[in-house]
Amino acid sequence: MTEALKFVASCRLPTEWGIFTMHGFEETGGQEHIALVMGEVSDGLPVLSRIHSECLTGDALFSKKCDCGPQLMAAMKAVQQEGRGVIVYLRQEGRGIGLINKIRAYRLQDQGLDTVEANLELGLPVDARNFSLAGDIYRHLGVASIKLLTNNPEKIQTMKDSGINVVERVALQVGENIENEHYLQTKADKLGHLLQK
Repeated sequence: MTEALKFVASCRLPTEWGIFTMHGFEETGGQEHIALVMGEVSDGLPVLSRIHSECLTGDALFSKKCDCGPQLMAAMKAVQQEGRGVIVYLRQEGRGIGLINKIRAYRLQDQGLDTVEANLELGLPVDARNFSLAGDIYRHLGVASIKLLTNNPEKIQTMKDSGINVVERVALQVGENIENEHYLQTKADKLGHLLQK
């Protein structure tokens, strides 16, 4: 584990999708992240995994503006079905711009801008997330190779650059609806997400 991230504590977490062990980590500067682990993951075999960025509106408030909540639920269900896996939950709200700036960006999207244009209009980065933190978490858990539930090629490349072997990309395309069609199309067209039409 790098100096940027330290392990703090673990506990049992019973959920709708079975019992996980929740591991808590603290980033330099105070930001907190977690990993949900089910089963034996340090045996050297590839581990089904998801790197999920916090989305209060989607994960907790069930917003239809994005596909985040359905992706998190589908990942937890997939880990349950596999019997083992890791969900890394990074507290990087709104692709790293924070909740209040996300509300400002949503307001601009309501006025016709797409998700990329809205961030740029606010003078913010399109994506300020740091996925390398997930590499530190995997190493702490003894995970060296993963089957990554993602549509985002940047996550795959960052894991490879971090020394984590991504043996397979598992598509995670769920939660499409009339409210997020344009958002998902923008992620495919401008952010390179691997989405089937």
